[in-house]
Parts: sequence; C-alpha cells; structure tokens
Amino acid sequence: MIKDLNELEVWFVTGSQHLYGKETLKQVEKNSNEIAVALDRCSAIPVKVVFKPVLTTPDAIHKLCQEANIAKNCIGLITWMHTFSPGRMWIAGLKSLSRPFMHLHTQFNRDIPWESIDMDFMNLNQSAHGGREFGFIGSRLRIDRKVVVGHWQNPDIQSKIGVWVRAAAAWFDWQGGKVARFGDNMREVAVTEGNKVSAQIQFGYSVSGYGVGDLVAIVNSVSDHEIMDLVETYEQLYQVPEDAKGGGSLSDALKEAARIEKGMRNFLEEGGFSAFTTTFEDLHGLTQLPGLAVQRLMADGYGFGAEGDWKTAALVRAMKVMAIGMEGGTSFMEDYTYHLHPDGMKVLGAHMLEVCPSIGEGKASLEVHPLGIGGKADPARLVFDVASGPGINASIMDLGNRFRLLVNPCDVVPSDAPLPNLPVARVVWQPYPNLEVAAGSWIHAGGAHHTGFSMAVTKEHMEDFSEIAGIEYVLIDKDTTISSIKKELRWNDLYYHMAKGL
Repeated sequence: MIKDLNELEVWFVTGSQHLYGKETLKQVEKNSNEIAVALDRCSAIPVKVVFKPVLTTPDAIHKLCQEANIAKNCIGLITWMHTFSPGRMWIAGLKSLSRPFMHLHTQFNRDIPWESIDMDFMNLNQSAHGGREFGFIGSRLRIDRKVVVGHWQNPDIQSKIGVWVRAAAAWFDWQGGKVARFGDNMREVAVTEGNKVSAQIQFGYSVSGYGVGDLVAIVNSVSDHEIMDLVETYEQLYQVPEDAKGGGSLSDALKEAARIEKGMRNFLEEGGFSAFTTTFEDLHGLTQLPGLAVQRLMADGYGFGAEGDWKTAALVRAMKVMAIGMEGGTSFMEDYTYHLHPDGMKVLGAHMLEVCPSIGEGKASLEVHPLGIGGKADPARLVFDVASGPGINASIMDLGNRFRLLVNPCDVVPSDAPLPNLPVARVVWQPYPNLEVAAGSWIHAGGAHHTGFSMAVTKEHMEDFSEIAGIEYVLIDKDTTISSIKKELRWNDLYYHMAKGL
C-alpha cells in the first residue's frame, strides 16, 4: 500500500518544435528544467517532479507517453507548452496515454520586459498561444484534464498543482487495487449494491468476496502472545477502563477484539488488499462485530465500508491516499441522526463502531458495550469526539448507466452538550448551505447514507479526482438551492445519456 507519496513521481513534460532553432530549444530545456526542479522542491506538491527532455516530434511524444504508461511510479504528467507545439504532434501520444495529465498554462517569465522585449523574446515565450493549441487538441480528443493558469512561482498555482497531484496519486492507487468483502451486503439495502464489473472497468480496482469462515480461520490462528502484545499497545495508546485490564470482567472482550484485529490485518496484508467491508448480518464464527479492529485498520490507511459497501470502502481508501501527510483525518461515516432546532440544525455523524480515530480529538477511550444489533457479544470500540473545523462528506453511487460522485462541504462544530450515554465515536457538523438544502439536495441526487468524511481532503481534491476517473461530479455547497440542484441533475442525465454517442 502507498504510505508515502514521495515514493511516487509526476513527469514534467514540455512541448516545443524545431522551427525555432537549436539555441532557442536549449533555452527552452534550461527553463523547463528550472521549473521542474522548483516544483519538485515545493512543499505543496507531495510527489517527486521529474524533468523530461523537451518534446519536439510526434514520435518522441508517443514514446514518452508509452513510457509513462508502464513506469512503475509515474502517476501522471504535468504538460507545458513553452513555445508553439503543433497539436497534431500530440494526437498519437495522447490517444495512447493511460496516465492522467494536467495542463499547466504558464510561462517562464512572470512579467513582460517592456523596455527590452524583441522578437527573439517573443519567439521563445509563446505559451500564451502555444497552450491554446495544446488545449484544442485535448478538447478535440475529448480528454478530461485539469488546466491551471498562472505563474509557476505563485504559491496558489503550486497549491492547485498539489491538489491535482494528490488526486492523481489516489487514482494510481486504485489501479490494480483490491477490496475484500467479508460476507455479503446487508439484506434488502439498495445503495450499497452496484455492478462490480462496471466499477473495475471504470476505476481499475477489483472487488472480491470471502466467506466469513475464511477470515475466522485466520483469526483463530492468532497466538496468545500476539493478542497480549496488542492489548499492551491498546493500554499505551488509549484510555482503557480498569475492568478491561488483567482479569477484569471486560478483559476477555478486549482480548477477543485484539484477536480479530490481528487476524483481519494478517488476511489483508497477505492478500494485498487496500480496502475491505464487513456486515453485522454475516458474522458466523466471529464473537464480536469488528469495531476496534476496523477503526485501527482505517487509521493505518485501509479503506472501509460497512454492510458490504465496497464502493465507499474504495472511496475512503482514495481519500486517505489523497490526505497522506496532511493535517486532519479521514473516516468512513454516516449521517446518523439530526438536531432540528430552528436556531441551528445539525447532523450527528457516527456508525455503530466504525469511525476512524484519525479524525478524533484527544486521547480516545477504549470501551466495551452492548451493541443492540447483530446478536453477538459486546464489542470493543474507540469512543471520541471530533474537533471543530472544515470538512467534507463524499459518496459514490452506481446509477446504472454511470457512477456519480456527490460532495458536500460542512463545518464541524461542538455538540450542544456532552454525550455521556452515547458509547460510540461521533462528530457533529453543519452542512453547506444548511441542513434543509443539503439533505434535500443529497436525496434528490440519490446520495448514499454512507460517506467518506474528511477534514483533510477538500472539494477541489474530489473534483479533480472525479475528472481523472471520468465520472459525474455533483457539488452541494454554499451556492446550492433545491431548484439549482434539480436542474443540474436533469442536465447531467441528458449529457451522460448523449455522451456515450460522442
């Protein structure tokens, strides 16, 4: 699994042509290398930026695109037209390119040298119209890509590049990714279902089901020594009640949670999985619904979806990759219940046991309580609140003829009062623009009740990701109204119906 984005690289690719002569091309290469080095050193861009020789012929372009497709750590290209690069030269390369690319529409110099500018300078610095030629061929080929316009030394421009790079890293992680489903979907639920073959074609990851017995066999093979090592870790990291220590009344429950965690971790590591699902309706052979295990695996970067929700499991994994090295956490989430007071309507988010401690505030409390669902022994879980700040909820749905990514920013706020009798991790937020419009819009869009929740990833990351994935993106934000979202959804239905014939 990707744990450090610095393991990855994006190639800085510059377009030109031989029309301008050797001296001009030497300067083009020198300038391009300087930009690539500066971007590589930029903290906003979390992967290596690798300079590639200036491309001046169709064969060179095609060769580089093919090399990018098979390069082990290349997640995409940053393309820049220093001079005019005829668009027809790019057709074969761009048609063969399977990595995403972004178009940086910049120029080496920030300012026009008003007093000294001459035709030599003009011939060298033609990004203004060279980028338009490149843009046309990308649009003519109907390739979705991000276009960033501005000077390459501008921190805002570097930040936009960094956002796209993180989205590209998540997309790279999805290619050949593996999701393990322990058991099937929760019975009779619609939105957690979907076409796994269509998803593999569209997204690149595979989803495989395993009988719970396959997991149980590995869980049961965990040694007592391994269990006690984990219990010791729990006692160091979390607030653990005295009756869960030693031979206390809850100690067996805690040991069983450790056994499940170690078994699940072994299963996922041995199978090379990056995401997984469980369901409380299919636990035969497990003593508890995995709660603590799921929380700690998510904290280590695994994607997760409850009730067999493989689409959300994959989405949470993608969001975690995007967020590597950033402040804030990412978790599987569900809008659980509402506070509908007219002075400030809010959502209380939770999900039985499975909320990732990466979003938690302070030291989590490790507790054992009855669950009231699933018919198993009392499970262990981490209980915590979440600090105030900006966040987003995101959801992917299979609409039959396409996939839709739905995103709603929110503000995480304190609860109006302590929650002493709620023994689960929880977060309270106010969605944009308000709960009435946000929930109504979400429902009109067919949004799932499960989401990926993040206080690190932003709507910009998700928009770039949807563009790379080639799927519909719908945003519910401060400017959304019920009328506007209904119109957008109708237009989108027509567009995606017609787009298949383009």
